[in-house]
Amino acid sequence: MTVERWIRVIAGLFIMTSLALGVQASPLFVSPWFLAFTAFVGLNLFQFGLTNFCPLAIILRKLGVPEQRTHTVCAS
Repeated sequence: MTVERWIRVIAGLFIMTSLALGVQASPLFVSPWFLAFTAFVGLNLFQFGLTNFCPLAIILRKLGVPEQRTHTVCAS
C-alpha cells in the first residue's frame, strides 16, 4: 500500500474509533470529548488536501512505505 492509502486507512480508523467512544448511543461510549479527536482528524485531512502537507505522511515515508505503487504488466 502507498502512503496516501495508509493515510486514508489510519484516518478512517481514528474517526470510527473516536465516534464509537464519543457518541452517547454507542455501546462503547466513554466521553463526548472523543468527538474533538474526530474534528482534529477531519481538520488535518482538510489541511492536507489544501497544502499537501501531512505529518503522518512524513512518518510513513521514514518507515519505508512507498510513495507510489509500481505497476507491473501481467502477461497472460
